[in-house]
Amino acid sequence: MRVLVVEDERRMAAALQRGLQAEGFAVDLAHDGEEGLHAARHGDYDVVVLDIMLPRLSGYNVCKRLRAEENWVPILMLSAKDGEYDMADGLDLGADDYLTKPFSYVVLVARLRALLRRDAGRRPAVLQAGDLSLDPARRRVERDGTAIELTPREFALLEYLLRRRDEVVSKSEILEHVWDTFDTDPNVVEVYVGYLRRKIDVPFGRNALQTVRGAGYRLAGDGG
Repeated sequence: MRVLVVEDERRMAAALQRGLQAEGFAVDLAHDGEEGLHAARHGDYDVVVLDIMLPRLSGYNVCKRLRAEENWVPILMLSAKDGEYDMADGLDLGADDYLTKPFSYVVLVARLRALLRRDAGRRPAVLQAGDLSLDPARRRVERDGTAIELTPREFALLEYLLRRRDEVVSKSEILEHVWDTFDTDPNVVEVYVGYLRRKIDVPFGRNALQTVRGAGYRLAGDGG
C-alpha cells in the first residue's frame, strides 16, 4: 500500500515514514501543503496522512481542493488541535478520519487499515491470483486455504506483484514502489523474490512468481 504523509515537522515525518515502512507500507513524504497537493494529485496513493497546520497551504485547503477535483483518496488528518469544531471542520471538508497529536502509533496504523477496508469500492478488498490471495487490510495471505506468514517487506512485494499480475515488472519498478528508492542494490529484489517463492510457490508445487530473463518478474494471474 502506498501512503503519502504530508507533515511539516520533519522529525515527525521521518518517524512516521520509518514506522509505516516497518509495517510494510511504501511511504512518500511532503513537507508543505502545495507539495502535498501536487503529490496527491499525481501519485497513485492508497491513503494520505495530512497535517492541518502546514506552510503555504493548510491541510484543510489541501483536502478541500482534492475533493473539489473529485479525488477521493482516503484522507486521515493529523492535528495538535483537539477541539470538536476543528475535527468537525476537517470531516466536513471531506476528510475520512481525524487524529489529534500526540497519538498512539498503534491507533494510527489501525485507523489507516480501517480506511483501506472502507475504500474497498475503489480497490479490490482481496487481491487474488488463482488460489493465492492477499488481504491488504487484514494483512493476511493464503494459498489454497492455508495461511502463509510473510515479513512486512515480503508482504509489500507480493501485494505490488498481485496488483500488477500478468505484467512484467522490472527490478527498478519494484525498488521504487516496495523499497521507496532507486539507491538500494537491485540484487536485493532477487533475494526477496527467492524468499517469496519459497513461501508461496515451492510448498504448493506451483510456479506463480516467474523470472522473465532480462526484463524482470511476473506473477501469473492464474496462480501458477
